[in-house]
Amino acid sequence: MPQLDQTGPQGMGPKTGRGMGTCNSGIGYGRGRRGCCGRFYNPSKAEEKETILREMEDTKEYIKSMEARLEEITKEEE
Repeated sequence: MPQLDQTGPQGMGPKTGRGMGTCNSGIGYGRGRRGCCGRFYNPSKAEEKETILREMEDTKEYIKSMEARLEEITKEEE
């Protein structure tokens, strides 16, 4: 997030980079154990579960968008 504007790397949107942006992402950087400003953070199992479920849902949505785009491209080629 080079501009700190929550647009992600190259303007591709949030959660598309390495998780190195500002500290307003909840419990840290993805499934990692480091929190804001390099402080060590060890989430509870419930927090970790919530994070994993949220990441899985985000990934499913991302896959749906890729499938939709692939379908568009395929139709354009025909």
